[in-house]
Amino acid sequence: MKSTKFLGITVAILAVVLAGVLIGGGAYLKGQYNRTTYYGRTLINGRDVSDETPEQVLEDIMRTCRTRTVVINEKGEESITGDLSHFGYEVDEASLLSSLQDALQRQKSDFFVLISSLMNGNAFKISIPYLFDQETFNGAVNAQALKEERFPSVDSEMVFHEKEKEYAITQEVYGNEIPDEKLRELVAQELDAFVKEDIAKVLVTIDIPESFYILPQVTHDDIELNNIINIYNRYVKASVTYVFGSYKEKIDWDTIKDWIVIEDGVGSINEELAYEYVERLAMKYNTLHYDRNFHTSIGTDIVIPSSENDYGYMIYQDGEFSQLLLDIESNTDVEREPVYYTTASDYGNPVFYRRDGMDDLAGNYVEVNISMQHLWFYRDGGLVIDTDVVTGCVARNSETKTGAFPLAYKESPSILRGQDAANGYETKVNYWMPFYDGQGLHDANWRSAFGGNIYVTSGSHGCVNIPPAAAEVIYHNIEEGMAIIIYK
Repeated sequence: MKSTKFLGITVAILAVVLAGVLIGGGAYLKGQYNRTTYYGRTLINGRDVSDETPEQVLEDIMRTCRTRTVVINEKGEESITGDLSHFGYEVDEASLLSSLQDALQRQKSDFFVLISSLMNGNAFKISIPYLFDQETFNGAVNAQALKEERFPSVDSEMVFHEKEKEYAITQEVYGNEIPDEKLRELVAQELDAFVKEDIAKVLVTIDIPESFYILPQVTHDDIELNNIINIYNRYVKASVTYVFGSYKEKIDWDTIKDWIVIEDGVGSINEELAYEYVERLAMKYNTLHYDRNFHTSIGTDIVIPSSENDYGYMIYQDGEFSQLLLDIESNTDVEREPVYYTTASDYGNPVFYRRDGMDDLAGNYVEVNISMQHLWFYRDGGLVIDTDVVTGCVARNSETKTGAFPLAYKESPSILRGQDAANGYETKVNYWMPFYDGQGLHDANWRSAFGGNIYVTSGSHGCVNIPPAAAEVIYHNIEEGMAIIIYK
């Protein structure tokens, strides 16, 4: 009986104790579930946050993040320094707080986790979320933001020294310009990795590679550039000044440089372009066998057709082309007349006397007006003499040839002989000045009169008969090649 009673008392006591434990333990666990701080032995990212609220942990993390520094070095020296916010990276506090609060809730997720957390603690790994602002980043990361002032690289190039008349090569300049996109790509890559690392790492150093600099593309030892310089200097001093009386026309490097052809490193003159230049020169200055405009002594203007214009200048294009190439190859200044056809091919007679620019008479010519039977002789722009004359006979069909002709030569005295038996004659003259196919100017001492209509029925065999005194004056002042202009 006593044993039974003792057992009952013991069971009652145990029941009371167990009830107390259950009631007390439940109250304790309920209190732990409702707490706002982490349990003891709680680590977040390796840091002890026991008994701290998520807000406290957030503030502590933010203090650390604000100390994280970025240094960009250029050539071993600090160039840009700032915290992450300077580069557009800001901690997303709302997201971070949510993650911290979620960790606290995970400690209380159910009864057994809660018990384990109380007994063993927890370790959480929480990524620090960042917001990124591209505009802020671009404003902070660009070449102009670097400490050292930017200046561009400069290529070596050819320069012409006017005084020395030669080309030289400038020294290249190595600048420090950096493409913004390259710099931003580098910095963004480094900072993206930095913000993912443990916040215990508070410094990241970024060195700008030498390879980022925009270097000169052409340097002073460039083989191609040096070859071009050498080729150009072979011709750069060449110039040819063409003389047309008081007028001159010059061809120099400004034109010749466009004729340079470089193939396989070898320079030469483009002969086609050079010949085209000679052709243009001839078209501009040739006067032989072109229509000739002439202002007469009586004030009228006439045109001597090209078929009758045997006086004037004609550039010998092949000869001028060859001479031009030689002059260019000599690489010197040359002043000369163009290479002309200087004599008529049939007779070897001169074809011109003097020119001044486009004026190939230059005030030196004999003018004969058949209709007026009058002659004027000009030398250097001044009238030497004028006189009546007798020209070829109209009735006998031996009229004087019209046109422009050079004086072939002059002879004193001379014997004039007829060309055939029917018109055969032999006449001595003192002053003979031929200009066309047996026709010429000469004295006619057998005539007592000149001018008027004598030439119609009693004219010459084609020559221009001149009073002896006038013929003497003309003979002593005229020279081979002077123009004889004859018109009606």
